[in-house]
Amino acid sequence: MTAVPYRTTPVFDEDSLPEAIRNTHSTKAGVWGLLRVLAGRVRLVFHEPPRVVEVTPSEPAPIPPQADHHVEICGPMRMQVEFYRERPAENGRG
Repeated sequence: MTAVPYRTTPVFDEDSLPEAIRNTHSTKAGVWGLLRVLAGRVRLVFHEPPRVVEVTPSEPAPIPPQADHHVEICGPMRMQVEFYRERPAENGRG
């Protein structure tokens, strides 16, 4: 069975991305995120252990439950985050 998101954020661009996403935050216990870039690219920065993932339209990035992270903008972009109750597929949808 494929994982299905139970919630999706609005689409954000480099101007509308909330400060809460630009600063350190995490999902709740049992909640996975999947960062999808629709145009451009962003950096997904995990704090512990330190790791940086470049996220592009062809490479979405899973976010484990309770992992402290933030998003860094690399120029013009459009992105959104999907939320799952189980780990989403590494390659994107489900």
